[in-house]
Amino acid sequence: MSSYETFSEVYDEFMDNLPYDEWVEYMDMLLKEQGVKPGALLMELGCGTGKVTEMFYDRGYKMVGLDLSADMLGIAMDKGRSKDGEILYLLQDMTEMELYGTFDAFYSIGDSMNYILEPESLTRVFSLVNNYLEPGGVFIFDLKTQYLFEEIMADNTFADDREEISFIWDNYYYEEEKINEYGVNIFLRGEDGRYDKFMETHYQKAYSVEEIRKMIEASGLTFVAVYDAFTKDAPKADSERLYYIAKKEQ
Repeated sequence: MSSYETFSEVYDEFMDNLPYDEWVEYMDMLLKEQGVKPGALLMELGCGTGKVTEMFYDRGYKMVGLDLSADMLGIAMDKGRSKDGEILYLLQDMTEMELYGTFDAFYSIGDSMNYILEPESLTRVFSLVNNYLEPGGVFIFDLKTQYLFEEIMADNTFADDREEISFIWDNYYYEEEKINEYGVNIFLRGEDGRYDKFMETHYQKAYSVEEIRKMIEASGLTFVAVYDAFTKDAPKADSERLYYIAKKEQ
């Protein structure tokens, strides 16, 4: 079963504890500092169910969202704005995306880049972004850190028990490959009151700052900055999430 095939049905409910407002406020600040303001055309890579896409639309940006999961995009499109032509959603693999125009900025929130397990594939994403950016355009994205995988997620298990839905999230970190495996067990209550069990497996990879810097530069983009999440501070040994800024030269 592919990532988020079943989880897409309950994704927004389980993720309702994430600080989306804080994430969007911070990303918006970084975009504006790079000269990208409301009215600009943005592409969200790994847009999922479109929650963040709509939040940026509400802030006055023109939005396009791209994701590999048809299930996730189906939920995004059911929310209404895509039906009215206000937001365009594209079902594509970001490592092979084919677009029909250029964008003022690309962004990605929620560690979508960690799902790209091969450095060559991630470099290709950066190269494609470079192809489809307007001169002077920026790409801002976040990544979970190796510290988070090793010290916090590691081989731990997390769970959330609710009346209609519950899940158990097992983690296994492969140190040599720097890959974290998530075993997600979902228990969804049916109309008869019984719970059906669904299982999914997800994989994410940790990348160092230096690895990302080299990939960005190899793609033709310029490495601008990297920050400890939600600050303007340099990465720390215990940073759990980092935000990167890359730019296409004028």
